[in-house]
Amino acid sequence: MKKMLILLAGLWSATALAGPRVELVTSLGTLEVELNEQAAPATVANFLRYVDDGSYAGTLFHRLIPGFVVQGGGYNADYEPLPTYDPVQNESGNGLSNTTGTIAMARTQDPHSATRQFYINLSDNTSLDGGRRAGYTVFGRVVKGEEVLARMAAVPTGMSLQLRARDVPEEPIVLEQVHRLPEE
Repeated sequence: MKKMLILLAGLWSATALAGPRVELVTSLGTLEVELNEQAAPATVANFLRYVDDGSYAGTLFHRLIPGFVVQGGGYNADYEPLPTYDPVQNESGNGLSNTTGTIAMARTQDPHSATRQFYINLSDNTSLDGGRRAGYTVFGRVVKGEEVLARMAAVPTGMSLQLRARDVPEEPIVLEQVHRLPEE
């Protein structure tokens, strides 16, 4: 996975300017993501709104499909959904792709329904990009902590009656703290 992330870093849009960086401190280690304001300005602003208001702290990664994605940001430790701001307009046609190590917004069938839930791609999931239909908006990439993603992917999952969902980590993966890093 580390080689893949290094390759992706080189492929990240050559014209993209370095954007804000956010540190995600999880119960399995720390991730650092670089956001792409140039390609996804509304999505980055939306994500940073939740970062800045502190409401990602204490949330769960509630969905984990090894070889696909790890998703979180929407539920507290009791698996209760958290309040959201208004949905953000879909920006999936921005030239960024759902490749290994990228971060994107989760949504319902409505392309313009993304609010606070996000996911990190654990493999190349270019089928999520869309094409003729609206895809899922990629707005950043993991720049540090690929070993944390590997630890996440190794957590056993099962069915949650409370969420009425499969692929829920059997041992909670907690997003303990989230904050912006100082600009370099």
